[in-house]
Amino acid sequence: MTQPLWAPWRLEYIQQAGEASGCVFCDEADGSIDPGVSLLVHRGEDTIVLLNKYPYSSGHLMVAPRRHLGDLAELADAEALEIHRHAAAAVETLRAVYRPDGFNLGWNLGHVAGAGIADHVHLHVVPRWSGDTNFMPVLADVKVIPEHLLETRDRLREAWSTR
Repeated sequence: MTQPLWAPWRLEYIQQAGEASGCVFCDEADGSIDPGVSLLVHRGEDTIVLLNKYPYSSGHLMVAPRRHLGDLAELADAEALEIHRHAAAAVETLRAVYRPDGFNLGWNLGHVAGAGIADHVHLHVVPRWSGDTNFMPVLADVKVIPEHLLETRDRLREAWSTR
């Protein structure tokens, strides 16, 4: 007997698909997103750290420059250094909160390389656990995220502020 898998909070994302205007990274950087729904974990001098709205796993973060840049080569030295430092801090914070077994860090540059938002460069920080590739994504093309994104945001904000 097939059992239903309920994820009612995903309906909001499905209904908003294709409605986005502007740049989510710029909107998060300048604080124009409603704080109640913002996925921002940390705002630095030159960069931001935020949750991915469509995560590969719980705690999937992105580190992006506050400036709208579409080319990695356009990063100023200070931005590149802060991205690196915030990626390292993201790993440290995710280790403390979720205790993953490893991490994937990567840049998707261009739509053909998998970038959902290709005109604002960003680095993905994805926590991984042994055995986290199971039958759901392989057979059903479904990812199971066991925690609501806003709860994840709150946990990571708190851990980030106390590190």
